[in-house]
Amino acid sequence: MTQHIAFTDQTAEGTEKPDAAVVRDALGVGVAVGLSGFAFGVTSAGSGLGLLQTCALSLLVFTGASQFALVGALAAGGNPFTAAAGAFFLGVRNAFYGLRLSQLLALPRAVRPFAAHWVIDETTAVTLAQPTRRAARIGFTVTGLSLYALWNLTTLLGALGAEAIGDTRAWGLDAAGPAVFLALLAPMLKTATERAVAGLAVLLGLGLLPVLPAGVPVLVAALAAPLALVVESRRGDRADGDTPADPPGPDGRRAPQGTGGTSGAEEGR
Repeated sequence: MTQHIAFTDQTAEGTEKPDAAVVRDALGVGVAVGLSGFAFGVTSAGSGLGLLQTCALSLLVFTGASQFALVGALAAGGNPFTAAAGAFFLGVRNAFYGLRLSQLLALPRAVRPFAAHWVIDETTAVTLAQPTRRAARIGFTVTGLSLYALWNLTTLLGALGAEAIGDTRAWGLDAAGPAVFLALLAPMLKTATERAVAGLAVLLGLGLLPVLPAGVPVLVAALAAPLALVVESRRGDRADGDTPADPPGPDGRRAPQGTGGTSGAEEGR
């Protein structure tokens, strides 16, 4: 209800976005990200998965980061259960996206199970950027449809191409998956905390790679998030405790907080 009121107010103020502009933006995201499905198809085939297995991952899982994590761990010789666990934990974030989008989109109950399959980073970003519920629904639908169709098509082409050229490592295509993953992740690191989490995760993952079984370092790297949040929380507590009190005023009494001890004459200037 609160979100509906917010949408109505924005529309009344003339901020409604034309449908054509929403479709254009959504298609831009869908096409740009959908093309990276080719890299996943190549990486998956190089990890030893067959054509049907590769296509099934894109059809049924449809979350790029989790898919790349799974085939990357398998390619490194990791246990399938460990690889699946890492992919699962990466995909959990989509559940939190769904909680937010369910309020914004307010879709009929019969449609929600199908829409849930399209709740990923890109559809969430496009949906949240819209000023009205109508625009949000259009953005979500167009982004999800275009990205799902193109991602699966390019996955098929990538897997077929990998089978045709043989050993993907000989062509250096085994690096395509990690490269695309980093390209998708980098624009999301906007704050110092997010960059710290990413940096710490890299250090944990690379540092433990020689001593832990393949796939396990990815799970351990997830500890970077709570560690960074704990450090940030303690820094915030210390900053609050170090805030100096306001100096006493001319009459010896301490001024109310926020006045900085200024007198009435100074405030009137």
